[in-house]
Amino acid sequence: MVIIETTSSLESFRKFIIVSTCRSFIPESYLKDFEVFPEREEGPGAIYIEAADKVTLKRIREMTFVNAKEILGIIYSSKSGNTRLKWRQTRKKIGKVQGDASSNALVNMVESGVLTQEWVDNYLKASHSRKTSQDTDQSLQSAAAAPTTPHSASSTSSSQSPSSSSSAHPQASNSQ
Repeated sequence: MVIIETTSSLESFRKFIIVSTCRSFIPESYLKDFEVFPEREEGPGAIYIEAADKVTLKRIREMTFVNAKEILGIIYSSKSGNTRLKWRQTRKKIGKVQGDASSNALVNMVESGVLTQEWVDNYLKASHSRKTSQDTDQSLQSAAAAPTTPHSASSTSSSQSPSSSSSAHPQASNSQ
């Protein structure tokens, strides 16, 4: 899960919802109309459009397409429950996107323009750096917590080969 907090245009977030839910069956005329949004009933995968003016157009499969004007907010959750995002209007057709996103949602957010590829790359770099730092910290903590054995005890276990003793503490690989 990735914590999202970014600014996005209403149209980019609309495209994200369409790409994530109904790209394969949305009518072409609805796809081109910037005022048409998909909604889905409450429960897993709920999508709700909060608008000053909203009219139901048509129901296709589990989606209800609405014509909405003056959008104040959008609540989106994936059917899997791994993605939960909210778009809140900050000024006219620009808003703030906040929530949790799965890796699949990240791909769809880049495709729709909610996030840039650069944002994802920077997130992955920072995440990798944090993981490497955490792994190092955990290794140091494990080493510090390991019981120390007297020097003479290690010489009594001569049946253990040097290669098998080094396998207990794998060395970091340089291949990334």
